[in-house]
Amino acid sequence: MSKKIVAVTACPTGIAHTYMAAENLSIAAKELGIDIKVETQGSVGIENKLSEEDIKQADAVIIAAATKVDRSRFQGKPVLEVPVEQAIKDAKSLIEKALKMEKPAGYVEKIEEIHKDRAASRTGAYKHLMTGVSYMIPFVVAGGILIAISFAFGINAFQNQGTLPAALMQIGGGSAFALMIPILSGFIAYSIADKPGLVPGMVGGMLAVSTGAGFLGGIISGFLAGYTVDFLKKSIKLPRTLEGIMPVLVLPVLSCLIVGLLMIYVIGTPIKSIMTVLTNWLAGMSKANAVLLGLILGLMMAFDMGGPVNKAAYTFATGLLASEIYAPMAAVMAAGMTPPLGLALATLIARDRFTEDEIEAGKAAWVLGISFITEGAIPFAAADPLRVIPSIMAGSAVTGALSMLFGATLRVPHGGIFVLPIPNAVGNLPMYVVSIIGGTVVTALMVTALKKKVAK
Repeated sequence: MSKKIVAVTACPTGIAHTYMAAENLSIAAKELGIDIKVETQGSVGIENKLSEEDIKQADAVIIAAATKVDRSRFQGKPVLEVPVEQAIKDAKSLIEKALKMEKPAGYVEKIEEIHKDRAASRTGAYKHLMTGVSYMIPFVVAGGILIAISFAFGINAFQNQGTLPAALMQIGGGSAFALMIPILSGFIAYSIADKPGLVPGMVGGMLAVSTGAGFLGGIISGFLAGYTVDFLKKSIKLPRTLEGIMPVLVLPVLSCLIVGLLMIYVIGTPIKSIMTVLTNWLAGMSKANAVLLGLILGLMMAFDMGGPVNKAAYTFATGLLASEIYAPMAAVMAAGMTPPLGLALATLIARDRFTEDEIEAGKAAWVLGISFITEGAIPFAAADPLRVIPSIMAGSAVTGALSMLFGATLRVPHGGIFVLPIPNAVGNLPMYVVSIIGGTVVTALMVTALKKKVAK
């Protein structure tokens, strides 16, 4: 009887890494003659969901994720938890390692201990932040598109109450965007402290909005709420008969009180001052500073193609949307599109520099690039990092700098070229397209110059 594995894949944006990891695990399992079922927790929600029967029949579980995944349903099973990138790079060894994990006496307790060690040494603040960002993105995308559609009727049409533009603005700006920072804060806290962290996290996020602390305040309140709940859970010991009131009364009340008072009296005002200075600087910065910022954001977007540095730039730009600063978002999306587009172009103009497999990958890179999936450059970078990575960083830096130089703006944090036709979604659309083309050409020319001809 063949072995069976179940797996869960997830990444912060739930678009590229999630499905690439799932596909690689499936291919590796087929090569090893092992049955596998992979649940993906992507941008559209959970797909191919694991049933109780699937988990019961499994010999081992693989969790390849960069966001928090609920492990409670896998109790009693060998669980191998790794970063999602590891399943993309070496799926076969993960499956072999998972199958070698045996189930000794006291296995669940041992797994919990390992999980705590990993949480302290490997996941950390980055994973918690990315969990919050992954839940926030759909709200920002939906809100941004609806606001842009409202503007299509006229830039001030929403001021006429009772009209469709006013309704669209109320849904997009007054509702979806209003939830952006509370969701970010709430799910950062959730990643740290599970469900009890949601209430103080979201309350802290609302206070970040009302005090003017913005997305920086939301990030701080999320971590504050999560670690406050975690501390309270460890510190407060109730009699067994009263344990039921901990999650519904004790933890919500105490954590909300602590987080709320700190946000109002300690954190809110100084963070508001920082946000005001940052917003004013971004709104009034010189062309030279704008170009420099765009260049830095472009370099960050291409450096690790969806990794921590890329996500730091993306989170920074997305957070600024709540403060009505739209230029960095434009630079970030354009710079994220450039790497796969530039490499796709290079496979057309310099076919003798690429293998047949890379030329085929170039066709898919066109689609990934226009969809703002920077990870489309990973196969090329993995094969020749010393030549490809500097090339894509140069192209993205040019694109980011040009976007900021031309004053392009973007109200939607994702979607690639598919959001460009939406009226008023992009400011200075013609020059924004020029920015993307410019960086694409720079990447293609540079990688062509650096790569050697492939021997036939």
